[in-house]
Amino acid sequence: MRFYLQKITFYVVAFWAALTLNFFIPRLMPGNPVDVMLSKLGAKGPVSPAARHAVELLLGTKTSQPLWSQYWEYLVRIFHGDLGLSVTYYPATVSDIIRQTLPWTISLIGLATIISFLLGIGLGQLAGWKRGSWLDNLLPITTMFQAIPYFWLALILVYVLSSRLSIFPLFGGYDVYGTTPGLSFSFLGSALYYGVLPAFTIVISSVGGWMLGMRNMMVATLSEDYILAAEAKGLKPRRIMTAYAARNAVLPSLSGFAISLGFVVAGSIVMEQVFSYPGIGSALLNAVQNNDYSLMQGIFLVITFSVLGANLIVDLLYAIIDPRTRARA
Repeated sequence: MRFYLQKITFYVVAFWAALTLNFFIPRLMPGNPVDVMLSKLGAKGPVSPAARHAVELLLGTKTSQPLWSQYWEYLVRIFHGDLGLSVTYYPATVSDIIRQTLPWTISLIGLATIISFLLGIGLGQLAGWKRGSWLDNLLPITTMFQAIPYFWLALILVYVLSSRLSIFPLFGGYDVYGTTPGLSFSFLGSALYYGVLPAFTIVISSVGGWMLGMRNMMVATLSEDYILAAEAKGLKPRRIMTAYAARNAVLPSLSGFAISLGFVVAGSIVMEQVFSYPGIGSALLNAVQNNDYSLMQGIFLVITFSVLGANLIVDLLYAIIDPRTRARA
């Protein structure tokens, strides 16, 4: 119990620190969201203080107040679920923008990350168990794809498979002319078709790293004394590979998987730009370009929560898989 309380306390403090940075970092950027909104409203020349104050109240960005007062109001609004209005997508709220774009990112990049992790761990387990096999000899090829920047690989695949061969669409998340967003077979089929190429790019560019890491850990684990003892007991090779070797070899990869899963949202910016995908990464880029404090803070909050949440879950899972972790705590 002490171990779990320590972990939860640590992540609560880390979340508060991330909230504080989330407040201050956008305000260190040049520009002002009030000025951006006034320019969108067509204001020319000097603006009266009353009009400026009205826009500040509308956006929830009271730049005329002291910074500590803004910080306190920011925390109060966060814990009440009020993320403010978006300058970029005005008059939509930040919560609405996140609610519309986050499912696209999670369904595409999140699912592709999970598939690449499971595939890489499975192939790495077999490659480490059967060293020198044809699967083990595929490692240089998979590592080569890992070394290639995934956005550059995405551009190549778009050119070959979309532009030249017309197998997949060039851009977008679904057929905007033939389907309407909703829980219909036509829309889900269209979204799946448009998401195949981006997901395939993520999988082939990241599976090599998981495979190489798992293979090396399997080789190191197979030289341990408890593996020799399991073989001396006459246990089946399949049981030794999965219950003894793979269970211990996968532990370092779980920590890396937590970080990768947490940064699904943050790592989607370039990928969504290449494929013009309607995810949260594109919304974050537009928010940065328009000095949209509220939208940036809302998306950074989602990134923070996903990173800390994924790491907390894996830490707790780590303690179940490896009881020695709880004993050291």
